[in-house]
Amino acid sequence: MITSSPHLVLHEEDFHQFGESLRRLRQDANAKAVFLIDKNGQQIASAGEVEQFDTLSLASLTAGNVAATDGLAKLVGEREFSVLFHEGEQDHIHISIVAQRGILVVIFDDRSSLGLVRLRVKRANAELERTFESMMQKGEGEGSGGRPSPFSEITDEDIDALFT
Repeated sequence: MITSSPHLVLHEEDFHQFGESLRRLRQDANAKAVFLIDKNGQQIASAGEVEQFDTLSLASLTAGNVAATDGLAKLVGEREFSVLFHEGEQDHIHISIVAQRGILVVIFDDRSSLGLVRLRVKRANAELERTFESMMQKGEGEGSGGRPSPFSEITDEDIDALFT
């Protein structure tokens, strides 16, 4: 079990589901590598030729890029820019927000095209959103196992009484 944000717990089955979605996206988009990162800059999952990248730096710089772009969006009156694209001489990076919780990064070269990547990312986003939603539902019921918390009946007065 991995905690990737204060309210998000990544279970093994979720990790495998993310990995499968990323592998399918990498293949369908003919991309070099695909990463799923949380908004804090922590890598959740990856697929493809990831060994050629400094994944720690990639994750943190991507999260910073998204945060900076969110600031730009607000400056021009937008809620957010949900898709970013960086074009290089050889490699290109497509970045998109997933379920307001994750950042999907697709690195591709001239063996693919921006149009194909955008099309495949749209489908992959739907899959990834379902996995995030499943994680959230598990997280809501997990803290109590479906039962009310044993602490839910304790009031501030009860706590104060313990220390007086």
